[in-house]
Amino acid sequence: MTDYVFPPQEQASVAVRGSAQRYAVHRIFCVGRNYAAHAREMGGNPEREAPFYFSKPANALLPSGSDMAYPPGTQNLHYEMELVIALGAPVFKATPETAGAAVWGYAAGLDMTRRDLQAEAKAAGRPWDTAKGFEQSAVISELVPAVQTGELKGGAITLAVNGVEKQRGDLSDMIWSVPEIVANLSQFYHLQPGDLIYTGTPEGVGAVKPGDRITGHIEGLGDLSLTITTPE
Repeated sequence: MTDYVFPPQEQASVAVRGSAQRYAVHRIFCVGRNYAAHAREMGGNPEREAPFYFSKPANALLPSGSDMAYPPGTQNLHYEMELVIALGAPVFKATPETAGAAVWGYAAGLDMTRRDLQAEAKAAGRPWDTAKGFEQSAVISELVPAVQTGELKGGAITLAVNGVEKQRGDLSDMIWSVPEIVANLSQFYHLQPGDLIYTGTPEGVGAVKPGDRITGHIEGLGDLSLTITTPE
């Protein structure tokens, strides 16, 4: 038995719909600007841009229905509603034709972003870690196994703040499909069971403040919610 200097942190995991089992999380990857309209609202050109990625630590996960204290270091906290892919098999240098078989399930997610810190990092050519990879920044619903949903090629994806709709798109609007994302990412990493991939957000991202309630929905998966509370 291994003797650790400090007790190991609890394994990050996600609930699975209809099961007492949980999905143990290894890594969290995120795709940037995977909807054309959002790419344009963020100043990009989706016609010329290949997929690019950033990551969040596994301990950034926060289950849907939680309260989230407004994080430190920002005055401009944004929501980004996203489809999340959960992998269930190793993938390395796959093709889109073979990569889809590694998808174990799907969830609804929020990529919470310190937008002001992201803008500062972009302007200085610096990494996005403090803007994207902070605690509780990866909100996620329960996972739905892919055997129940099939490949998600389309379906409405929406988000509202305090009951007012802010984002509406369709999964078919993604520039890169689910198999294409998995295949492309596998050119750079030995992907493993337990890896999550947040697949990008439609247009309409915006700021929230303490007291706001975020609700999201993805057709075929269900709902997600988050309440922003006062800073710690």
